[in-house]
Amino acid sequence: MTPQELLQMIAAGERLAVEFKGEAKAPLSDRDLVQAVVCLANRTGSESGYLLIGVEDDGRLTGARPRHGSITDLDKLAALIAHRTRPPVTVRIESIDYEGHAVLVIEVPTQHHPVATADGLFLRRAVGGDGKPACLPMDAHAVQSLLAGRGLLDPSAQILADARWQDLDPLEFERFRRSVRERRGRSDESLLDLPDLELAKALGVIDANGSVRGVRLAALLLFGKEEALRRYVPAHEVAFQVLRGLDLEVNDFFRWPLLRVMEEIEMRIRARNREKELMVGLLRVGVPDYPERALREAVANALIHRDYQRLGAVHFQWHPERIEISNPGGFPEGVRLDNLLVTAPRPRNPLLADAFKRAGIVERTARGIDTIFYEQLRNGRTAPSYARSDATGVTVVIPGGQANLDFVRLLVTEAQNGRTLGLDELLILNALWQERSLTTGDAAHLLQKPEAETRTTLHTLVEAGLVEERGQKKGRTWHLAAAVYRLLGNKAGYVRQRGFEPLQQEQMVLQFVEKHRRITRRDAAELCRIGPHQATRLLSRLVDDGRLVRHGERKGAWYERGTKI
Repeated sequence: MTPQELLQMIAAGERLAVEFKGEAKAPLSDRDLVQAVVCLANRTGSESGYLLIGVEDDGRLTGARPRHGSITDLDKLAALIAHRTRPPVTVRIESIDYEGHAVLVIEVPTQHHPVATADGLFLRRAVGGDGKPACLPMDAHAVQSLLAGRGLLDPSAQILADARWQDLDPLEFERFRRSVRERRGRSDESLLDLPDLELAKALGVIDANGSVRGVRLAALLLFGKEEALRRYVPAHEVAFQVLRGLDLEVNDFFRWPLLRVMEEIEMRIRARNREKELMVGLLRVGVPDYPERALREAVANALIHRDYQRLGAVHFQWHPERIEISNPGGFPEGVRLDNLLVTAPRPRNPLLADAFKRAGIVERTARGIDTIFYEQLRNGRTAPSYARSDATGVTVVIPGGQANLDFVRLLVTEAQNGRTLGLDELLILNALWQERSLTTGDAAHLLQKPEAETRTTLHTLVEAGLVEERGQKKGRTWHLAAAVYRLLGNKAGYVRQRGFEPLQQEQMVLQFVEKHRRITRRDAAELCRIGPHQATRLLSRLVDDGRLVRHGERKGAWYERGTKI
């Protein structure tokens, strides 16, 4: 780490991944240092944490004090940390000098298991009651949540000590079978003819060998009687709310088995969801306010991935222009905002997730997020957003409002022509309609894929006549084709986006020079709305023709009137 990188880290302030420990008033004891390392090791997140010794809470650099007679023996400090943590934590330590102050930077890599001090103290880095990062004690439930988030424990497979087979409701088993029957082709039809006990065994939600020896959390969540759920799973609660500004029109809370909750919410969605009719030739296409398939996947994801050790309800909130669905518990280990669309599925409750798939409620491929995005885009809506998610909860915002019916018409026309567009193509087309143009890097960031793979998708759209490319190499941009703008009812938009043809660009540059006497590459790029490399080629072409004369080199070059102007 360079001093400049250290200053940037300090300027960003303390956060879940970075903790400051100043020693201006008193030296940091070995005990406090080890506890700070344990705290960072147990935080939620897949990236390393950093402990900065010699930086005060307000960001002032006061420097680290010598430890055990030396400030440079970093190997001894790393050995002390490993010796006093269970399991041993191997850290990386640097001493960085800045303006006479030495700052110890201790990098704490991501740990796969919960870490304790040698004295058996578990701490975690989390947001405290004042909204600031703090080191908080971990109880047994917090340890289980951490293990579940890192994919090392399935909370839904835990046996509830006092739960009995009699706590399960036969009506809920029949509800499960009905779901299998209604979703034939997506569900596991081999479960249909099994009696209740055998069905529970097949799903793995009970521990049985002749008789039932244990009932797992998943069994209670799927088939439990309401009073049993209240007693054994007190954190389970689902809220359905309809809001109009500050007014709460509907505010219902359920503590029912999950399939009953799903049916209730689906019924309420159908009652409120309006639909517009779009005619494409002789074909009638219904465009709902919200795609039901996307909402079903989003609700199911919230129920499957929620942390049942945390207090708090799963919330379904219907606002005038959007729907928000949130659940307690952050993303599982390895899942981030920048890889949501491409990372492998990591359910927090695998046994529960498997039961939902076998009932046909969610996709068997476990790519529910893809479904949410795809259904939203194909209905002419803005893409969903998970930006409000954090380490304590996941929130998906599904925009409503006016649908882009012309975009829907375009997709239906493509399907009639034998071209069914996938999620990547829809993401690019939707972004181009909103942003007008994209670079290859922009598109790769959007798809969360490498540029080479993204370029293949872009060229597929070019071959389909939906997208055009402009420029070369680093200056290349992509925009919608003229036929697409025509189908979207915006013929002039193509002309504005396509820009000026080369002859027009040359005339604009010459007129600029005539008025201002000189022009730079930056001036030409801004004037003609082209990239810097394209501007260089344009100016070089005019120099070769004798209409401009170049002065200076590289970035300092400027151009003035030539002999043939």
